[in-house]
Amino acid sequence: MADDTRILLEAVDVLKQYQQYDTVVTAVNRANLKIREGSFVSIIGASGSGKSTLLHILAGLDRPNSGTVTIRGHILTNMKPDDLARFRGEQIGMIFQSHNLLPQFTALENILIPTMLSRKPDLAYAEHLQKLVRALGIGDRLHHLPSELSGGQQQRVAIARALVNMPQIVFADEPTGNLDRANADEVMSLLLSVRKEIGMTLVMVTHDNTLAEQAEVRYRMDNGVLSPILD
Repeated sequence: MADDTRILLEAVDVLKQYQQYDTVVTAVNRANLKIREGSFVSIIGASGSGKSTLLHILAGLDRPNSGTVTIRGHILTNMKPDDLARFRGEQIGMIFQSHNLLPQFTALENILIPTMLSRKPDLAYAEHLQKLVRALGIGDRLHHLPSELSGGQQQRVAIARALVNMPQIVFADEPTGNLDRANADEVMSLLLSVRKEIGMTLVMVTHDNTLAEQAEVRYRMDNGVLSPILD
C-alpha cells in the first residue's frame, strides 16, 4: 500500500471546459492524480491534449469548473485570489516555455522577483542563490538584460527564478520547447541535477518522449483524459 503521508499534491475529478462558439470543449476531463513529495512526474501529450491547462490548474494559475487541487492540506481551488497569490509565491515555482523574463530587469533582478512577494525569512536566500547560480552556470550573466542572453541562458535564469524561494513543488510547462536539442539536453540535465541536490518535487508537461521518460512517474494526456503510464 502506498504511503499517503508523503502525498504533497492531490487532484480530484478536475474538470475544465471552454465555450467555443456553440460547442463546449473539455480541456481536462475529470483528472485525478497524487504526487508524492520529492518525486519527478511527467505528463506527456500532443499539442491541444490539455496537459498545459491541467498543469496551470495544478499550479493555481487557472481554476477548474469543478474538482479540487490540494497541496499540503491547502485547497487551492477554494482560496481567495490574494491568499492564492501569496501561497503560490511562497510554496510554488513555475517554469514557462517562453521564459517570461521582464525585459527591463537584469537576470539577477528577474531571479529575485519571487523573494519580494514572499513572507519567508530571507536569511537563506543568499546561500541558496549562490548555489543555484553556480549549478546553472549563470554567474557571469547576472547583470545582463534578457535581450543580451541566449535562449538557453534565459531559461537557466527562469529556472533560478522558479527555485530561489525554495518552493515545495515546481511546475515546468514545456521548459525546453524553445531550445535546440543540445541546449534542451543541457538545460534539462541542469534542472534535474538541481532538483536532486535540493530535493524538490518536479511536475513537467512535455511532448518530448526523451524528457518524459526520465521521470519516476509518468502520465499521458489525450483529449483531456489523464491516464498513468505503467511500465
